Amino acid sequence: MVGMGPGNIFDMTPRARRAIESAEIIAGYNTYIQLIPELVAGKKIIGTAMMQEVDRCQMAIDAAQRGFNVAVISSGDAGVYGMAGLIIEMILKLPENLQPKFEIVAGISAVNAAAAILGAPLMHDFAVISLSDLLTDWELIKRRVRCAAEGDFVIALYNPKSKRRVENIFEVQKILLEYREKNTPVGIVTNAGRNDERKIISTLENFTREEINMFSLVLIGNSKTFVKSNFMITPRGYENKF
Repeated sequence: MVGMGPGNIFDMTPRARRAIESAEIIAGYNTYIQLIPELVAGKKIIGTAMMQEVDRCQMAIDAAQRGFNVAVISSGDAGVYGMAGLIIEMILKLPENLQPKFEIVAGISAVNAAAAILGAPLMHDFAVISLSDLLTDWELIKRRVRCAAEGDFVIALYNPKSKRRVENIFEVQKILLEYREKNTPVGIVTNAGRNDERKIISTLENFTREEINMFSLVLIGNSKTFVKSNFMITPRGYENKF
């Protein structure tokens, strides 16, 4: 299970690149496979669309059981909203003698890539929350947002908005405004590390007016986060201590 990073081949770790290059079969979401054509050329591809994750993982496991070296790729890190957890669960349900050997290769997560583009917004404690309610109850997601807001965490939002999920981001904004000032900095990075990368810095009051989609990551500052020269910065506290 390989975390291929946010999408740019230069943001891929050497170990991840080595794992992909040495694999005989590449399995992954079609969109992610298309980001690395130079690394998958000539290899057998197990590519599927969104919502076909279980089928894709099963085909990868079947191939590994037949002795093939398979790299299952995830964007960002395979263990952060990626395929690592699902594949491990599926493998460990098999009889021990049928379990293929596996390893997880860490990658640069979208939250790290987006934070670097925005400046230094994650210098203090932060929470990462996905707004996708396909696998998690929406009431539970809202409770997590509320707890993170109450604890004054910087909050990173994955899957903030899609064609089907239009209102969720507005509900989250409403919750956050109960705990934070309306001028709290909010950064939006879309397609981090890819050719059409976009960065916007807005405020908690206004950020929902910007273009946000499934390829966006939204970073909401805490009570100390500030913006200077178009960079978001969350102080760690060094200036007070030293």
